[in-house]
Amino acid sequence: MSLAQTMGDRFSSLFSRARRAAHPSAEPVPTPWERTLPRQDGRVAGLATFDQSLVWVVLALLTWGLVMVYSASIALPDNPKFAAYAGTHFLLRHLLSLVLGFAVALLAYQVPMRRWEEAAPWIFILALLLLVAVLIPHVGRGVNGARRWISLGVMNFQPSEFAKLATVLYASDYMVRKMAVKERFFRAVLPMGAAVGIVGILLLAEPDMGAFMVIAMIAMGILFLGGVNARMFFLIAAVLLVAFGLMIGLSEWRRERIFAYLDPWSEKHALGKGYQLSHALIAIGRGEVFGVGLGGSVEKLNWLPEAHTDFLLAVIGEEFGLVGVLSLIVLFFWLTRRIMQIGRQAIALDRVFSGLVAQGIGIWIGFQAFINMGVNLGALPTKGLTLPFMSYGGSAILMGLVSMAIVLRVDFENRALMRGGRV
Repeated sequence: MSLAQTMGDRFSSLFSRARRAAHPSAEPVPTPWERTLPRQDGRVAGLATFDQSLVWVVLALLTWGLVMVYSASIALPDNPKFAAYAGTHFLLRHLLSLVLGFAVALLAYQVPMRRWEEAAPWIFILALLLLVAVLIPHVGRGVNGARRWISLGVMNFQPSEFAKLATVLYASDYMVRKMAVKERFFRAVLPMGAAVGIVGILLLAEPDMGAFMVIAMIAMGILFLGGVNARMFFLIAAVLLVAFGLMIGLSEWRRERIFAYLDPWSEKHALGKGYQLSHALIAIGRGEVFGVGLGGSVEKLNWLPEAHTDFLLAVIGEEFGLVGVLSLIVLFFWLTRRIMQIGRQAIALDRVFSGLVAQGIGIWIGFQAFINMGVNLGALPTKGLTLPFMSYGGSAILMGLVSMAIVLRVDFENRALMRGGRV
């Protein structure tokens, strides 16, 4: 390319940017990818088809999670409850969940966002039917007093995980349809509140208050991002706070969890409701700054219950120390922030449903990771929520990968539009 052509291309690029600054409404909001030089046909050059850094961060979390599930579960066969299991039992099942999750995620990535929008109400209805089915005797499978799973042979499927994604899709579609009446409480908010309330009743019947909290946060976040009046938003938040307060106040065992959280070292709680929390804190304390080394955890030797699921972070803190915990926090912060950016980009391109879906998934991943970390670090009361992409659990891994495939699809369609193509 000659010097004249190069200078001409640069002048054209500067002129286009100046025109956009003078007339911001004439074209979509500028994006970071517009820093690349335009080609002669006017399309953006050098733009990848998807966000590769996002994929690598998710793969890093999945790989680290696979290693830690093996480390945290290797001693479980010493427990009489798991005596029939081999040391690699949970590792192999977790690996199977990853393979199945990748296969379903690849299929989900092929589905255009307009198809997800058309199917959103039906997916939400399917989620409600599954939440009802899990409560039916001989259909739903109970563990430790909770009926949350449906056996599918190769895995035990947890409908509450599917309900999280269904709520993201339904709430996003609902807000797009109700944009014209979003200032009117009863016409805009009340139907959505009723739908979330039905989901909450079904989840509390299992019981699974943790999943209900995540779903309520997803719905509230999408309502807020969708432009619901601020007074309505704070009214909804107040109603939810009162509702969760009543749920805790009227349930003796939930009250006991709160008291155990406030004083896990007391004689009354140390061997009861505060047992998990106290041993999680011991594990994190043993890790100090750099940890005791991979595989060196003592608490996972049948001292810390659910070390491979809800309390995986405690084992990470013991084996990798403060450095490992901070690294994990940074990864989840970056992941959530990047997903939210993809959502904002979609909205800037006038793709409101796609943008709300991506941001809803960001709220889901970020909030659940925050709750799990807070519980493991003793900052929040104990809740049965796993660490996204890392903890053992087939349903959580499956739905997490499907949700990330949808985010990548949103990003793919954003980039296709910026190239001048169609979606």
